[in-house]
Amino acid sequence: MLGAAVELIGTYAVERKLGEGGMGVVYLARSRGGRAVAVKVARPELAGDSSFRERFRAEVDAARRVGGFHTAPVVDADPDAEAPWLATAYVPGPTLSQLLASQGPMAEEQLRGLGAALAEALQAIHACGLVHRDLKPGNIIMAEDGPRVLDFGIARAVENTRLTTTGTAFGTPGFLAPEQAEGREVDSAADVFALGAVLVAAAGGSAFGGGTPISLMYRSVHQEADVSAVPEALRPLVAACLDKDPGRRPDTERLLEHFAVATTPAAPVPPAVPPQPTYAPTVTALPPEELEFLAMDHKNAVVVDTDGVSLGINGDTADFSWPQITYVAYAKDDRATGLVVTLTLAGGWTRSCRVAAQHPQELDHWLFQLNALLGRLLGRP
Repeated sequence: MLGAAVELIGTYAVERKLGEGGMGVVYLARSRGGRAVAVKVARPELAGDSSFRERFRAEVDAARRVGGFHTAPVVDADPDAEAPWLATAYVPGPTLSQLLASQGPMAEEQLRGLGAALAEALQAIHACGLVHRDLKPGNIIMAEDGPRVLDFGIARAVENTRLTTTGTAFGTPGFLAPEQAEGREVDSAADVFALGAVLVAAAGGSAFGGGTPISLMYRSVHQEADVSAVPEALRPLVAACLDKDPGRRPDTERLLEHFAVATTPAAPVPPAVPPQPTYAPTVTALPPEELEFLAMDHKNAVVVDTDGVSLGINGDTADFSWPQITYVAYAKDDRATGLVVTLTLAGGWTRSCRVAAQHPQELDHWLFQLNALLGRLLGRP
């Protein structure tokens, strides 16, 4: 097992810890020939999951085939180690999020360069049968020779383990495609959606605003993305990337045709190299102490928090504060396939919303969560 003072991972000599994330711990290490690598070591709970090891092995085999100029190549891995690990070439440079924090939003030509680089990286990843699933500014290194995308090849291995059970979402809210936020099957179109959200962030905006992870997930499914920060010439293409329907999003070839008209680098990179970020993908879950609830399908949603209850019905949202609400009823529908929440409002009016569950376990989880939250908010037993 890997203790606090790790010296070797495989044949790689560890120099220091870089970070920690959804997959596990990330170390800066050196090969016997002196090459710098980033080694990602799986969490103990993942290491004990046989299905994770099988998926991890398959994903690593696919990731080894990923080429292109804009990724950090996989150089070694051991899925059978006591703690499975993956080594990629170490890419020095700030992340896109660090660069934006220090230098501010990108101009149009820089955005074109960034968009072309990311589209080319995703094209190489998708050509090997992989979907990134967690593209975001923190997973993009702004190296001297251009942007590099990190963390491809391990996302699917972490998915569907007990780290991503009902009530959690793999990825980063604000960059999650609607189908990903809903827990549906995803393909390359989900990465295109994330690319659009990354370009909005690089332009100084936020596609789905701020707030809690749940509110960001809700907006990604039920509200249109805000692309107002993007320069007008790029706005239609970025908006197309953020289309709710995966089938209407452009593919990476179309993105390259539109973005690759300029050769200006995406951004100048300062010579100083900030600390390297966590290389592991993110698993976002509702913390037990957070007073917030979300049940959502592709049409309807129910959000409950300390401010009140929001009902989203066919894309229209109605917000009700707690002083407006006299009672909240909730139950399974007649077919036991969905959650029905009914609000009794001051004056005797009622409003109801039904949210379809994907499976019985999800429905039971919603009922348990909602019962616990209302008990804390309203003092119910």
